[in-house]
Amino acid sequence: MPDQQPQIVFVHDDFECETLEDELRVDERCRTLLQQFYSHLQLSGLTPEKASELAYGADYYVRDYLIDFSQQNLARPQAGLVKRFAATWYITRTLEPDTIVLDRYLDAIDAFYRFLRDRHLISAEELQLIEAELALREYYHGRIRQFLALKGDGYDAWERECPLQEGKGTV
Repeated sequence: MPDQQPQIVFVHDDFECETLEDELRVDERCRTLLQQFYSHLQLSGLTPEKASELAYGADYYVRDYLIDFSQQNLARPQAGLVKRFAATWYITRTLEPDTIVLDRYLDAIDAFYRFLRDRHLISAEELQLIEAELALREYYHGRIRQFLALKGDGYDAWERECPLQEGKGTV
């Protein structure tokens, strides 16, 4: 079923951030795109509750992690971004990291990037790259267990395995 609401069309450069003004503009565009995503989910037959859960998870990933923390263009996905989110950022930015909650975020990220692919904002190859990183759930669950079991000065070695910043370890 096609979306019933008018769609705002974006191009890749609409999500570039170089200045604070750009970041505010990109944030507003992300909100608009996320609202379109939410409408799309409801029109595809999901309950409002499930659509809200997926839209909330996508919002957390896009606005808090991708735009604010990583300062990345959501329409130009890079290798390692989803992996760093799931294996380190979510875990270290959450009071009590949980595999069930993480899986909900990963489901939302998957649905959102599929939505972007359907809107031709990302390529099939970029979607495959993201899907490969989304498929590492057992690895991410293990990272949560390892993090919760850390003692003493074990954090540095744990973080080096999947560092938040590119070039600091082995992603």
